This record gives sequence, C-alpha cells and structure tokens, in this order.
Amino acid sequence: MATDVRALLPVIVELHDRIRKSVVAACEAQSADAMSAVAHDDAGDTIYAVDKVSEETLIEGLAEFARSEPLVLIAEGLPPEGLVLPDGAKERDCKWRLLVDPIDGTRGLMYQKRSAWILTGVAPNRGAETRLRDIVLAVQTEIPLVKQHLSDQLWAIRGEGIGARRINRVTGMSEEFIPRPSQADTVAHGFATVARFFPGARDILAAIDDEIMIAAGGPIAAGKAICFEDQYISTGGQLYEMMVGHDRFVADLRPLLRDVLRERGLPHPLCCHPYDLCTVLIAEELGLSVTDALGNPLDTPLDLETDVAWVAYANDRLRARLEPALRAALERHHL
Repeated sequence: MATDVRALLPVIVELHDRIRKSVVAACEAQSADAMSAVAHDDAGDTIYAVDKVSEETLIEGLAEFARSEPLVLIAEGLPPEGLVLPDGAKERDCKWRLLVDPIDGTRGLMYQKRSAWILTGVAPNRGAETRLRDIVLAVQTEIPLVKQHLSDQLWAIRGEGIGARRINRVTGMSEEFIPRPSQADTVAHGFATVARFFPGARDILAAIDDEIMIAAGGPIAAGKAICFEDQYISTGGQLYEMMVGHDRFVADLRPLLRDVLRERGLPHPLCCHPYDLCTVLIAEELGLSVTDALGNPLDTPLDLETDVAWVAYANDRLRARLEPALRAALERHHL
C-alpha cells in the first residue's frame, strides 16, 4: 500500500503549492473585508470568501489526477458523503479517500494575523467505515501572510518517517529541513496550551489549564512565569508548532463542554473536526504522542461532522508528567 500511495505524494504536494499561490494572490489583491465575507454557513463551520478560492483550486487539481485513478474527496464545503472524482465515476471503484481542509486557520489568515495551513490525509477507500487511523499519507502546507516570504511544507507516509521543506515564495527556491519536537520533560519556560478560542466556558478551560500547570509545571516564583501559552486558532498550526519544537503541550477539550454550555443556555460549541486532524500522522511519525481526552489513541470517522477532543505531548516523558494532572483536572470539573 505504501508503494502505491507514494505516487500520490507529488500530486498532492504540487496541488498544495497551487492552492498556496492562489490564496496568497487573492489576499494580495483583495481587502480583508472582501476575503472575510461569508460565502456559506453550514452545520460544520462558516465558509468565507477566501475558503472558496482554495476549494475551487482543490477540486480542479484533483479532477486532473482522478481521470486516471478515481477518488473520493471529503472536504469542507462539499456534501457530507464526499465528492467522487471524476464526474461519472462510482465510489466503489475509488482506491483512495482524501480528507482535506483547504484552509485551516481561515480567520487568522483573512485578517493577515497568522499563517493558515492546507491539510490533506489519504486513506484506502473503505467507504463510510474509513477512519482517521487508516490514513497512510499526510501533507500539510503553510499559507503565509502576504508580508511573509517563507512557507513550510511537511509530509509523511505511514511507517516511513517524514519529509519537510522550506519554500521561498519570492525566489521559488526551497530547502529541506528537519523538524525537531521538544525533548524537554517539563513545560517550564516553554509553551503549553489548553485551547479556549471562543466564549461560553473559557472559565472552565482556564481553570483546567491553571490546575495542570500548577500541578506539573514546577515551583512558582514571585514575579516569574511557569510557562506560556499560544492560542493559535488552527489545529494544523498547533501541531506544526509542536512538530518544530516551539510548543510542548496542547489540549483541545471543547467537545467535553457540551453539557456545561447547555446548562448555561448556550449552544453547542464550535469544535475540532476530523479534517482539522487529517495530518496528525506527520506528528506521530515524528514521535509526538497524540491522544483523545482520555489518553486513548486518537481515532475518528473520516467525516466532516464528528467533534474531536485531542491532546498532544511533545514526548513520552512530558506525557507521563502532564497526563495525570490533566485527568485529575477533568475529574474535578466532571468532564
């Protein structure tokens, strides 16, 4: 299977390059107000004008490859059952199932605050039974800010490690680099984050964050910080920060807050979905430990709707230190 999927790697890398260029060009040509206009609002997430740019490039590029090898595309903005390419092909004839987030981190990008990411995971097609753990190839590519000339791209084939390159979008040149996750066994002086992007239950998430860091972060000294946090509103971006050693711990617990929000008279929260995590294979091939909220191996259906809670540790020693504190905090808050 790995031999077969290798043929898809250059196709996806080239497609990511096209999406990156088209989105950056759109950001250069249009105002933030134009790029942030709502194009479509569905149950999964809000689709903005900038998302449509990447979606069109994605479908056009995959349609070319699919003429020789039909596939199923699952992505934001498409029907939940996915799109079979090319037109007229049958799902049963498709060898691959692709889960894609054409832009992960839209809001930061459209206001030119922070890079977004193109995320693609490829799994053998098992129909509706296909799961995140079936992904055998993952590629993620940075969509840089207009004022930023460098863009990172990482990929992995299951069991074969990872590759990475840094692209200079001004010169067109690129060079390989080796991502190195942190080997620290403590969060002291580093970045560790419990995600709390949106209002509604930030008090609980902040309390959990405090409890973990106070229990496992080390002694607190007057006028000093134990550690720092980074609320990067992009799952792919969060994983990237861990893969390159910038961050040591990230927990996204939003799905656990459903009952709390209901008791407060608030709607179901916007959560992480499988397409946000379709490149987790790269992190795992690098040695990061990525689990669900209970410490089990991370796995979900390959769909657009499932809410996913996840936790990532830079290494196993750090996991051994932080995970008991996380579980104790979750129990205290009845989550």
